[in-house]
Amino acid sequence: MEFKTLRNIENSFKQIRLFTFVFAVLCFAVVGVVVYKSYEFAEEQRQKIYVLDNGKSLMVALSQDIAINRPVEAREHVRRFHELLFTVAPDKNAIESNVKRAFNLADQSAFDYYKDLQEKGYYNRIISGNIQQRIEVDSVVADFNTYPYPVRTYGRQFIIRSSNLTVRSLITTCTLVNSVRSDSNPQGFTIEKFNVTENKDVETVER
Repeated sequence: MEFKTLRNIENSFKQIRLFTFVFAVLCFAVVGVVVYKSYEFAEEQRQKIYVLDNGKSLMVALSQDIAINRPVEAREHVRRFHELLFTVAPDKNAIESNVKRAFNLADQSAFDYYKDLQEKGYYNRIISGNIQQRIEVDSVVADFNTYPYPVRTYGRQFIIRSSNLTVRSLITTCTLVNSVRSDSNPQGFTIEKFNVTENKDVETVER
């Protein structure tokens, strides 16, 4: 009888050890799943950008792979540079403000182009003649298979006088290199070897 009782006690201990082992394994499994899911959730949150809309509402914008957005950012960088450099009002301060912002997006070649026009009296004629100039960029063609990225830009200049409107065909070339992002250069590119290859009148409309 004693022997049977001892065997029962031993079997009970075995069952307890088995249950304890199974329980421990289940605990480890639950902890593992929780840690994995927590890490997965944290990674998902890192892929989101929270944008404060006018200090009122919080919107979530999904971020994408930077390699996918890079060509779009490059074209926007070139487009913005052209808008700043070729949009001219008959106001010296406005001209200087625009070109300074354009210089943040490019190297010395952009300054050389501006300086050449300035020495030829181009901006003085704009101011004295009360002429407005703006640009519409039609397309930005870039080759992202080679680095630095070669870029060709096609656009139209509109030179607005009190008596007429002149439309000019504008074609420029440059190369793009990666640089540090900043408030003045949000896309993180620098334009190099900027050159105007065509800038000619295509139409004049009397006003």
